[in-house]
Amino acid sequence: MSGGSVRCVLPRGEFRINPSILAADFGNLAGAVGEVAGVTDWLHVDVMDGHFVPNLTIGPPVVASLRRYSAAFFDCHLMVANPGDLLDGFAGAGADLVTVHAEVGHTAELAAAVRDRGLRVGLALNPDTPFVAAEPYLEEIDLLLLMTVFPGFGGQEFIADVVPKIARARAAIEAAGLPVSIEVDGGIDAATAATTAAAGARIFVAGTAIFDSPRPVAAVEAMRDAVAAVLAGSEPSSTSQGGG
Repeated sequence: MSGGSVRCVLPRGEFRINPSILAADFGNLAGAVGEVAGVTDWLHVDVMDGHFVPNLTIGPPVVASLRRYSAAFFDCHLMVANPGDLLDGFAGAGADLVTVHAEVGHTAELAAAVRDRGLRVGLALNPDTPFVAAEPYLEEIDLLLLMTVFPGFGGQEFIADVVPKIARARAAIEAAGLPVSIEVDGGIDAATAATTAAAGARIFVAGTAIFDSPRPVAAVEAMRDAVAAVLAGSEPSSTSQGGG
């Protein structure tokens, strides 16, 4: 392994609801984040460059500013054409984990570069990218993000065809005895969180379902309860351990 050994981002039996700030009120970002701080200890930061995906969002300065208001685990998803150029900026801004896309190539080198900066390593696959694109790198990453929409915009409909890929990834990870966590992102609400949990996901990114809700805390709790109910049969000790 060029980038060092896999590090567990979640102990076995735990899961996280991971609010995406892409859907939050950017005019009151600290307030929006603070509102859900009591029910989750992760935050998902969607970074888009207008090239790899058509939208353009935020960069390290916003993350650095937000870090002053939050002690959450910052999960930064780089939907960018040249992620290597941004790693120093996000490391310095307070990121905890950086995810890059397999589709941009140079996966082994990027994983090592993320690890060399003291960050946890994530690898993302678009809905139409097969699991085999990630399988050779499972020993070099900490988190596998399986997109359940095509990246670029929030509020899209969940793509159910990704569910078998989640199950295949979970089986491969378990067979290899690796502590890699599976994350899903796109169209996630209480119902789709339950569906993907049954397939093997343990980290559930949700933006619109949380921040567009009149009661964001209740939305997080509903997702947490839905996932816990699914996992209760297979992993009786499952717990979100994410506040609240």
